[in-house]
Amino acid sequence: MLMPPTIWTIGYEALLPPALVNELLHAGVKRLVDVRYRPQSRRAGMSKTRLGELLGEHGIEYLHRRALGTPPDIRWFYKNRREAEGAALFATHIEADDGAAALDELAAELRDPSSPPTALLCLEADPSVCHRRTITDHLTTRIPGLRVIDL
Repeated sequence: MLMPPTIWTIGYEALLPPALVNELLHAGVKRLVDVRYRPQSRRAGMSKTRLGELLGEHGIEYLHRRALGTPPDIRWFYKNRREAEGAALFATHIEADDGAAALDELAAELRDPSSPPTALLCLEADPSVCHRRTITDHLTTRIPGLRVIDL
């Protein structure tokens, strides 16, 4: 009997790039899915190109999935400590068109036994107030028994 798949989540808010890599390596993650709407950062090494290069040097594949990111109008709620409202708006957003297709694609990848151990990345350190939680909640409806591990 196959074990249900696992997905990890991580926020880099309190991590420098080497610490992020160490967390992922320690967990056995081989693929990182960046779920930031805009994969840019003021923190050196955390923008899309440089982060992808760094992860690649450590055998971790980098993918950016913009459709799973929080658009600016919804991100405003998260930034202003109105996370419940942001989560409700984001839940509606990701079940529409591109978001639903991206969720279905990720769910199919996670169900594939040959899929590498995968983590979702965003800025927010606390997964309970991040859109990563909404994404994993929606993935668990597509993959019963999905294990979610927050790093």
